[in-house]
Amino acid sequence: MSDDEAIARCQQGDRDAFRHLVDRYKDVLYGTAVLMTGNRAVGEEVVQEAFLSAWRGIGGFKRGRPPKPWLVRILVNEVLTRQRKKSIPAIPLSDLDHAADPAASDDADAFQDRAIVRQALAHLVPEQQQVVVLRYFAELSVPEVARSIGVREGTVKSRLHRALKRLRKKLEESGVEVDRHG
Repeated sequence: MSDDEAIARCQQGDRDAFRHLVDRYKDVLYGTAVLMTGNRAVGEEVVQEAFLSAWRGIGGFKRGRPPKPWLVRILVNEVLTRQRKKSIPAIPLSDLDHAADPAASDDADAFQDRAIVRQALAHLVPEQQQVVVLRYFAELSVPEVARSIGVREGTVKSRLHRALKRLRKKLEESGVEVDRHG
């Protein structure tokens, strides 16, 4: 079933069709939520709330558009709401390394690389972390990131530029070779 077909069926009240969207996007939403909140349990809660909000608002979704940016925007709004209420117990991104299981990783080197990247991300200000996570983890385009967080595209580009510059510096300090052309 295509996303558009699933959305059409959801808009007619078909809850089973919504399962297609949940199955397809749950991993990217969960990963994004964990990176944004720094907390796995809160990440799960935020994703559940985002999907509930999506189900309630599916009637207003314009068919023919990709649902991922819409779902990510709902997720970001949920995270921001919780952060404003200070209901997210913050765990620094660098501490996520201790909670992860390297044995679950396909490759110990890949696990180590991810840990180094998470530590470098932890050195970014929240606004920069947010755009990096949405652009490179959630794989949203710059215009989609801008719509998701309610800022101009130029703001996203400048935050990305500053964030990537800082990430390169932190990665190089960690001994990671960084491709400056990519």
